[in-house]
Amino acid sequence: MREARTVIIVAGGSGLRMKDQIPKQFLLLKGKPILMYSLEIFKKFDPEINIIVVLPESQIKRWVKLCSEFKLQINHEVVIGGDTRFYSVKNGLQDIKDDGLVAIHDGVRPLVSLQTIQNAFETAKSFGNAVPVIEVNESVRELTERGNQIVDRQKLRLIQTPQVFQVSEIKKAYDLSYQSSFTDDASVYEMIEEPIYLTEGNWENIKITRPVDLIIAESILNASQTE
Repeated sequence: MREARTVIIVAGGSGLRMKDQIPKQFLLLKGKPILMYSLEIFKKFDPEINIIVVLPESQIKRWVKLCSEFKLQINHEVVIGGDTRFYSVKNGLQDIKDDGLVAIHDGVRPLVSLQTIQNAFETAKSFGNAVPVIEVNESVRELTERGNQIVDRQKLRLIQTPQVFQVSEIKKAYDLSYQSSFTDDASVYEMIEEPIYLTEGNWENIKITRPVDLIIAESILNASQTE
């Protein structure tokens, strides 16, 4: 019997940085809501995966309407989110009844590849967790009390999702009290003194937070369709 797989797709964003009244996860990307891409890629990865979508309570009716309008045929559960991403993920985790592996993915990363998902699940199966990363390809400076200083970018990585964990262990981490330093799931997980294992992400797996990101995502999709 294989280990159970779940994905929690966190979609609690607003349209503030996108300068749009529509929450960014519902904006159209080549004619389809951004959030739907994530459901489709995880369903393609594993047709039996349990999908949980976490949304603010005020946005659930809009999502149900979009699912009907775009004839989304992918079964999933909808969980009410919290005031911060931390509490939204915690609510999603509480909905999981069995152990196994859980991927936690940002709903506004529609271009995650099958290979990135595969890498993360395989690494988590072997080591207990997995966090996809990409190299930093630009110079980086750190702000200091005296001004700023160069940082060796060879020692830095940009973090992506999905981040995959054993359900029992990540639940243990999310039982901790919230801290402002919790910027992703790995930053929560390492507070229970567990090492983080990095896997290879994909450059196209951008997080859509600003108008230019939507333009880039559309260009990537256009390019992939002509290959």
